[in-house]
Amino acid sequence: MDALATKILTPEEAVSFYGALVLRTAYSMVKNQQDAEDIAQEVFLNMLKLDPAFESAEHQRAWLLRCTINRCKSHFRTVWQSRTAGLDENLSVPFTPEESGVVQAVNALPLKYRQVIYLHYIEGYSTAEIGEILAINQNTVLSQLARGRKMLEKSLKGAF
Repeated sequence: MDALATKILTPEEAVSFYGALVLRTAYSMVKNQQDAEDIAQEVFLNMLKLDPAFESAEHQRAWLLRCTINRCKSHFRTVWQSRTAGLDENLSVPFTPEESGVVQAVNALPLKYRQVIYLHYIEGYSTAEIGEILAINQNTVLSQLARGRKMLEKSLKGAF
C-alpha cells in the first residue's frame, strides 16, 4: 500500500495523489473531458480555499469524491448546460467492442444510477460508504444499484 494513501495529504499532495480519481469521477458524471478537467480543478481549488480538517486519509478521499459529485450536479443545473448539447467525444482509450458497449450503456444511465454504479464497481466502495458519500440512505443505494443493473441488463441484452 502506498504510504501517501494512509496519511492526510496537503492540497498539493492531494492533487498529485487523487487528481486522476477526481478527474475519472467527474468524467464519469459529465461525459466531457474539458468539463471534467474544469470540475476537478474547482474541487482542488475549493479544498485549498476551505482547508478542511480531515479525520483520516479515507475521510479526505471521500470528501474529494463528495465535492466532485456535488460540483457535477451543479454543472448540470447551470443555464448553459440546460440549453446546449455537447459534442460526442472519441475516447483515446481503446476499448474492445464488448467494453465499448458496456461503457456506452453505463453512460446512458440517469445520473443517480450512474454515480452509484461508478462508486461501487469502479471505485470499490461498499453500499454503506456510498450512502455516506452521497448523503443518502444505504437502502436507497441498494435500490439504485439494483435498478441501474436492471437497466444495464435490459440495454445490453440485445447488444451481445
